[in-house]
Amino acid sequence: MAQNIYDNADFFNGYSQLPRQVKGLDGAPEWPAIRAMLPTVKNKNVADLGCGFGWAARWLREQGAAEVHGYDLSENMIERARADTADPAIDYHIADLDTLALPKACFDLVYSALAFHYVENFPRLVTTIGQALVDGGDLVFSIEHPIFMAARHPHWIADEDGRKTWPVNGYAMEGERRTDWFAKGVLKYHRTLATTLNTLTEAGFALRHIAEFAPTQDQIAATPDLAEELERPMMLIISACKTGS
Repeated sequence: MAQNIYDNADFFNGYSQLPRQVKGLDGAPEWPAIRAMLPTVKNKNVADLGCGFGWAARWLREQGAAEVHGYDLSENMIERARADTADPAIDYHIADLDTLALPKACFDLVYSALAFHYVENFPRLVTTIGQALVDGGDLVFSIEHPIFMAARHPHWIADEDGRKTWPVNGYAMEGERRTDWFAKGVLKYHRTLATTLNTLTEAGFALRHIAEFAPTQDQIAATPDLAEELERPMMLIISACKTGS
């Protein structure tokens, strides 16, 4: 079973104060890039893996999705999502993505935001997603960028000349990485970019588009701290398509 850090009281309280949880999708600077990579969802069935508070699920329904099923390990997340959702076409489920079971050939789109880096067995999850998608169905997801995941320090440090650097630690050494973020010992799984992409293609997905998120100048002007994201990628966004049986 995956680490259920989101039901840790300290973690959940801190996480709930993030702009992306207070403002929803408008508080996520990468959202315009993700939105541009999403297919048309009108009359489509969608699964949202790691659905959190349900922001994306509700947006997908606003865009005309027929049904949205949200899956999250955290009871706190699902409780909040259900409380904030008054739409019978959205259904939320408590589920561990490491052991997730989905109905076969049921979904036109599987979407996920910043959840797959918590999954230990990524190949199993990708296979499960592929089986759950109809032929030609889409997978769009974001994860922490492998370079960011492998950083020895989450923020820049100054080198001997005073320049900003983000030292990377054992990029080729895949596996568990632990960090202190709202709580001690938050567990994530580092995979190289090659491993992530090869896992998708080996499972029968065709890559559509890959984005290494960087903020726009307008976003930096509004939120100067985002300038750090120009120095090293923090998020990787992938769009892929199931190529058929």
